[in-house]
Amino acid sequence: MALEGNGDMQRRQLLVAESAQPPTPAEFSGTPGSILHTILALGLWLGAVHFIIIVVLASFIFLSFHKALMVLGLLVIFMVVPIDGRSKWGRNLARYICKHAVGYFPVNLYVEDIKAFDPNEAYVFGYEPHSVWPIGVVSLADLTGFLPLQKIKVLASTAVFYTPFLRHIWSWLGLTPATRKNFTSLLASGYSCIIVPGGVKEAFYMEHGSESDVYNWWKPSGKLFFEFSRAIKFTPIFFWGVLGSPLPLRHPMHVVVGRPIVPKKIPQPTLEEVAEVHGRFVEALQDLFERHKARAGYGDCAAENSVIDQPVLVNWS
Repeated sequence: MALEGNGDMQRRQLLVAESAQPPTPAEFSGTPGSILHTILALGLWLGAVHFIIIVVLASFIFLSFHKALMVLGLLVIFMVVPIDGRSKWGRNLARYICKHAVGYFPVNLYVEDIKAFDPNEAYVFGYEPHSVWPIGVVSLADLTGFLPLQKIKVLASTAVFYTPFLRHIWSWLGLTPATRKNFTSLLASGYSCIIVPGGVKEAFYMEHGSESDVYNWWKPSGKLFFEFSRAIKFTPIFFWGVLGSPLPLRHPMHVVVGRPIVPKKIPQPTLEEVAEVHGRFVEALQDLFERHKARAGYGDCAAENSVIDQPVLVNWS
């Protein structure tokens, strides 16, 4: 979704004129690399939660209670220590992760009209589905270099940024807490933002056979679990990959980007106006799925959007 800049009517007319031009599709695919480098990169990217669980359990099993508490205290420090998101070392590490992550599955990115994206404009990408982890967004990262956009941020659950080690790695990868302040500030600064409209609560609606095959997973069910998930604004699930590790299973991933939707700039939109743009997004998302599902090997699947089919005015924290 493109944002109309400062009510600039001429720019809007230019975008409309460009939308009438024949699309210029582009396709990108990750290149497999060294298996050792790939395992290291994926472990750094996705293994922090498992690592913390192992550290905590090992501390209470093999250390005295006093020393185990010291380990917990150290983890708490890592929860709040400031992060330099522009760290040269950190960004180089993130580039290393992106390079090997897209080549592992591999991740294939298909952009319906690459020329529709102006490097000087800010866009909002609605990524679906969330699944266990929305790891396909790595194909859209600025450090991956597939898209012609140099300023991209991914808005993620604030819980990520209270998780030791994970918060550092993901900040260097270009993630930021999903808050109203961050969202508006980034867009005003010319950053394109990637959001998952259904959020982490989509995990509650996950069904076997209709999710990504890169992880095995299990979650409780029932009304009590649903109410608990709503209360904590998070859906706890158990997931595992290769040999029970955080290393994902190796299955090709397909990410498709459609042409931008250009809405009118309305400072204080009504619910009806939000619903109109939301309807356009959902319709475009369904059309995108139907047009490309066969090429990804899911020709018999039907699109489902049980979480994102109701527009809301979000009260960002």
